[in-house]
Amino acid sequence: MDFLKTLQIKDKNFGASSGLLWNETTDQGELNIVSPATGEAIASVYQASDQDYETIIKRAQEAFVYWRTVPAPKRGEVVRQIGNRLRDYKEPLGKLVSLEMGKSLQEGLGEVQEMIDICDFAVGQSRQLYGFTMHSERPEHRMYDQYHPLGTVGIVTAFNFPVAVWAWNAMLATVCGDVNFWKPSSKVPLSAIAVQNILQDVIRDNDLPEGIFNLIIGRGSTIGEKMLNDKRVPLISITGSTRVGRHAAEVIARRFGKFILELGGNNGIIITPDADLKLAVPAVVFGAVGTAGQRCTTTRRLIIHESIYDKVKNALIKAYEGLRIGNPLDENNHVGPLIDKDAVDMFTSALHSVQETGGKVIFGGEVLSGPGYESGCYVRPALVEAENHYAIVQEETFAPILYLIKYEGGVENAIALHNDVVQGLSSAIFTNNLREAETFLSAWGSDCGIANVNIGTSGAEIGGAFGGEKETGGGRESGSDAWKAYMRRQTNTINYGTELPLAQGIKFEI
Repeated sequence: MDFLKTLQIKDKNFGASSGLLWNETTDQGELNIVSPATGEAIASVYQASDQDYETIIKRAQEAFVYWRTVPAPKRGEVVRQIGNRLRDYKEPLGKLVSLEMGKSLQEGLGEVQEMIDICDFAVGQSRQLYGFTMHSERPEHRMYDQYHPLGTVGIVTAFNFPVAVWAWNAMLATVCGDVNFWKPSSKVPLSAIAVQNILQDVIRDNDLPEGIFNLIIGRGSTIGEKMLNDKRVPLISITGSTRVGRHAAEVIARRFGKFILELGGNNGIIITPDADLKLAVPAVVFGAVGTAGQRCTTTRRLIIHESIYDKVKNALIKAYEGLRIGNPLDENNHVGPLIDKDAVDMFTSALHSVQETGGKVIFGGEVLSGPGYESGCYVRPALVEAENHYAIVQEETFAPILYLIKYEGGVENAIALHNDVVQGLSSAIFTNNLREAETFLSAWGSDCGIANVNIGTSGAEIGGAFGGEKETGGGRESGSDAWKAYMRRQTNTINYGTELPLAQGIKFEI
C-alpha cells in the first residue's frame, strides 16, 4: 500500500527510537500486526529490550537538561512545525490508523485532525504558562507562584486511539519543557512508528538532540513495569482499563510519582419527554457505534422516560437497520471491526450474560461472516433492553452494545440511575427543559468529568479538559488548564526590604 511507504513503514520495523536513532534489537520477539479489517498482515515490529529502555531513558534525561532551558515560545515553534507536518501526512496517517485499528476512515482522519488541533492549542499555550502574584502580609515582600518543567513524561496509550492521545499529552508536555517517553499499545504499534518517522523531519530541521521524542514498543510485563517503577519518570499518563490503572497508580504512588489516569467509562445519556429526538437519535447512534463501541466515551446506557420509551426504541431500531458494516477504508461504511477476536468474544459473552440476567436483545448481536468479513472481527451492533442494576450493565464492555433503560417520574430519578455506576467519564442529557438541563449540570446532577446538554457523550473537543471521576481515574488531559499537570509548581517570596519580618507576626530575635 502506497501510504505505508509514504509513512516509511517497512515489512519489519524496529521498536525503540530516541528521535533520529533506532535501536536495532531483534531478539525480544516480533509483533506481527494483522489488520482487523481484512485479517491480512500489515507489517511486523521487533520488541524492545531492557537495554533499549535504559539507553533511551538516559538519552531522554540528557535531552531534558537542554530542553528545559529553551524558552517556552521557542518550544511552541517546534510544536507548530509538528502540526504542519501532521497536516502534510493527515491522509496517509489516517488511513494507517483505520487499517491497523479498524475505525472508519473518517474517524481515522479525525484522529489525526485531533493531533493537529492540540498542536495549535499547545502553540498558544506556550506563551501562557502563567503563574499568579499574591499580596504578602509582610511589608516590602513580593510573593508569586510559577511553573517549571517536570522532566521525562511517560505516555502509555491504548489501541482505540493509536495516535491522538499521545499528542494530547506529548504536545503539552513539550511546550512545558518536558521530554516524552511513549509506550503505545502492542496491538497498534505501526501508527506510533509512523508518527516517530514524521517527527524526524522536525528534529532535523531544528537541530534538536536525541531524547526529546522517544518511542519504545515492548511487553507491559517488562518494559511497562520498568516505566512504572522508574523514579527517572516523574509523571506517567496512562490510558487503559480500570484494572490496569489501579495497578499503575499503586506502583507509581509507592515511589511518590505523579500520574494521569484515563480509565473506563460507562457513559449514559438521559432522554426526557422534552427532548428533541431529531437531535438525540443521531447522537445516540454515533456515540454507541462509532469506533465499533471502542471509545472510552462510547454511549453504553440510554436512560429513557417511560412516556417516550417505545418511540425512542423504534427510532433506534430503524437507525441500526440502516448501518453499513464493513471495511473501514470504504467511506460508505459506518462501522468497522472490533480490534481482535478476543474483543468479539467479550461482545458475545456480555450479550449472553445480560440475557441470562433477564435482559432482551432487540436488535443485532451477531458475529458476521462471509465475503468482506473474513477477519472474524465484525459484529452487528446490539440494542438491549436491560435494567441498570444488572452486573454486566454495571461493567464497561468495550464493544457496540447499547443498554436501553426505562425511568419513571422526574429527571432526578434518571440522574440517580445514571450516577449508579462506578465509572464517571462522560454523560449527556437531551431536553429542551431548562430546569432539567441545569439540574443535570448542578452539584447534584451528573457525577462525571464531562457533562453535555443536547450533544452526545462521544467526540470531545481538545479545548476542554478531558477526563473523569470515580474509577475513571480523575486525571485531565488536553485543554483548559490541563497543562499544569506536566509541570511542578513553585511558590516564591522575595524580600526587597532591609528588615526580616516573619509571617504570622512571630518574633525571633538573636
